[in-house]
Amino acid sequence: MTTPQPLGRRERKKAATRKTISDVATRLFLERGFDDVSIREVADAADVSPTTVFAHFPQKEALVFDEDDEQRDRLVSAVRDRPLGSTINRAIHDFHVTELRANVDEHGDEVTRTFMRFLNETPALRDYAAKMWLRHEDALSEAIADELGLDEPTAEIRVYARFILQMQLLVNESDDPFATLEAGFAILENGWARVEADLDDSAGVSPREDAAADS
Repeated sequence: MTTPQPLGRRERKKAATRKTISDVATRLFLERGFDDVSIREVADAADVSPTTVFAHFPQKEALVFDEDDEQRDRLVSAVRDRPLGSTINRAIHDFHVTELRANVDEHGDEVTRTFMRFLNETPALRDYAAKMWLRHEDALSEAIADELGLDEPTAEIRVYARFILQMQLLVNESDDPFATLEAGFAILENGWARVEADLDDSAGVSPREDAAADS
C-alpha cells in the first residue's frame, strides 16, 4: 500500500478554511434553503471574503461538496491498495460501506437523513452531485485497467465504472442506503440472471409461466 505524504502547514490551513466555508454554507442552506443564501452571506458567516470563497469553490453548488477530489482519490486508492486476495468489486463495495458509515458516525443518522433529503429536494445540488460523481469515471476506469495489466480501459471496464458511480447516486436517494448498496453490488457480483432466477424461485413461478397461464 502507498502511504500519502502528510500535508504541509500551508496545505493544512487551506484545507481547514475550505472545510469551514463548506460547513458554514451547508448550515445556512439547511436553515434557509439553497436559493435564499448568497455567496456574500456565506463569506460573512465564515469570516472570509467572497473572493476567498470562490478561490476554494468555483460555483455555489460546490460549497456543499468539499471533498470531491478527496473522494475520487479514496475511490481510486480502494482499487489500487486493496488487501491481497480481495477482488476489485469487493474493494469498491467496502469503500462505499466505509464512506456511508463514516458519514453516519460523524453526523448521526438523523442529521445524515436530513442532509440527504435536502440534497435530493434541491435540483441544482442533485444535478451537481450527479455530474460530480460521473467525473470520477475516467480515474476509476484507468485504475481498474492498470490493476488488470491493461494499457487502457475496455468497454466492459467503462460500463462497470459507470454502473458503480450511478449506483452511488441511487444510494444517495434511498431511504435505506445500506440495503440499496448491498442490492447493487449483489447484481454486479452475480449478474441480473442470477437475481432473476432467485426471485422466480421465491415466487414459485416465473413471469413467463404466469403470463402463459393467463392467456
